[in-house]
Amino acid sequence: MIRFTRRNFVNSVGAAAAVAASVGEGSAPAKAASPEVESVYLFFNAAEARFIESACERLIPADESGPGAQGAGVPNYLDKQLGGAWGAGERLYRSGPWQPGTPSQGYQLPFTPGELFHTAIRSINRDLETRGQAFSDLTADSQDAYLKVLEAGDPDLDGVPSGVFFSLLLAMTVEGFFSDPVYGGNRDMAAWRMIGFPGAYADYYEAIDRHGVKFEREPMSLAEDRHGHLHVHPEIPASL
Repeated sequence: MIRFTRRNFVNSVGAAAAVAASVGEGSAPAKAASPEVESVYLFFNAAEARFIESACERLIPADESGPGAQGAGVPNYLDKQLGGAWGAGERLYRSGPWQPGTPSQGYQLPFTPGELFHTAIRSINRDLETRGQAFSDLTADSQDAYLKVLEAGDPDLDGVPSGVFFSLLLAMTVEGFFSDPVYGGNRDMAAWRMIGFPGAYADYYEAIDRHGVKFEREPMSLAEDRHGHLHVHPEIPASL
């Protein structure tokens, strides 16, 4: 299983941060951190949410550099996207035939993303319940071992190949960690602060003629007003 750490992330997205760091100067006053908010799930039921919270946190664990997936609101991002138009497969072709395809043919399953997650997590929780366990109650090492089994693609999760589920879970976890907070994750722009990414400034007019000076600004969200308050609209999807 690929374990994402702060070093992995900085290496993979450092180029984007470097571009932003090449112009401008000065820094804005630090914004106060947002208070910790407990997620209210509309797509996941309680058992599914416990699995998602624990699994996402193992993929991006908290460390001395900052919060992990749970602290950054990644499960909320998943809940928001899977419960919306994208999760409902609004633009997926769904008339079959449902046959295995080649890698170049992309996604070939009959499930919408939302159906895929419900089906896979229900199968995982049922499997663990037969052993008197829950994923959230396992040790970190045992959780990692279970996720590695899913990644290998051996178990069939009621028609969902476990490797497909794991790949989508991993991709959405990374998306939720680094996406604009308007989509429900990256709480307090923690991931952007970690890599020095300024976010969604509308222009850099005052920085155009300043060369060779490090660009330093507090991150700004697409959903941020001029007072620095975030307004997350529940109907904004990550992608369609």
